[in-house]
Amino acid sequence: MEWLTLFTVAMFGLSIGSFLNVVIYRTPKDESLLFPASKCQSCSTPLKWWHNIPLVSWLILRGKCHFCNAPISMQYPIVEFLTGVLFVLLYLKLGLVWQLFFVALSFSALLALVMIDFEYMAVPDSVNFAALLFALIQPNFVDALLYGGIAAGGLYLVGLLSSLLAGRQAMGGADVIVAGTMGALLGFPNFFVALFLSAILAMVPALVWRERGVPFVPFLAMATLIVYLYDTQATQLLESVIYG
Repeated sequence: MEWLTLFTVAMFGLSIGSFLNVVIYRTPKDESLLFPASKCQSCSTPLKWWHNIPLVSWLILRGKCHFCNAPISMQYPIVEFLTGVLFVLLYLKLGLVWQLFFVALSFSALLALVMIDFEYMAVPDSVNFAALLFALIQPNFVDALLYGGIAAGGLYLVGLLSSLLAGRQAMGGADVIVAGTMGALLGFPNFFVALFLSAILAMVPALVWRERGVPFVPFLAMATLIVYLYDTQATQLLESVIYG
């Protein structure tokens, strides 16, 4: 039964990943997520239902369009696979509880933000607020709302002060919303651990691609997932740093 549950969770995650690909492709273009039906990006031929089976279709089609033989981006199977893995990891962390669905959806929305931010250096508000909304749907809703509000408000004040000192905008509103999601998911003090970890993760890429700049939201999302999965270890690490 455990393996059956694991398989079901993974398949559900793959399905969400398939929808995420639609979100990633259409949201930056301000297109509807529901209409029209999926089509080949090269020849614009509407796809059949069996062309949209997560992972399986890409493998059967050998990464090429059934109609025009144009290559299908590797992004599609990668996002589907990562979402499936994400759901499995969160299931192993939380078990089969009702909030698993909303936590997984929040992290899925963060994954969509990561892909969009890498591609367009932009963070759509609709996806960002979806991640925050799902993060707030917890058994301890009041605590999640409180932590999310404090995290977002605190980062906003830091950004405002930094902007005043630097004489230019130092932090975007998207980062503030992501901070709210982080606070709702992680609580305190793990929110601060994730912030510190995200800065470490971003350090090398920021130095390598210093000229063009590096989006910070992907590193916030990665750090949030790591600290969420290893929350106990993160708390112990913070305590050892503070108290020795």
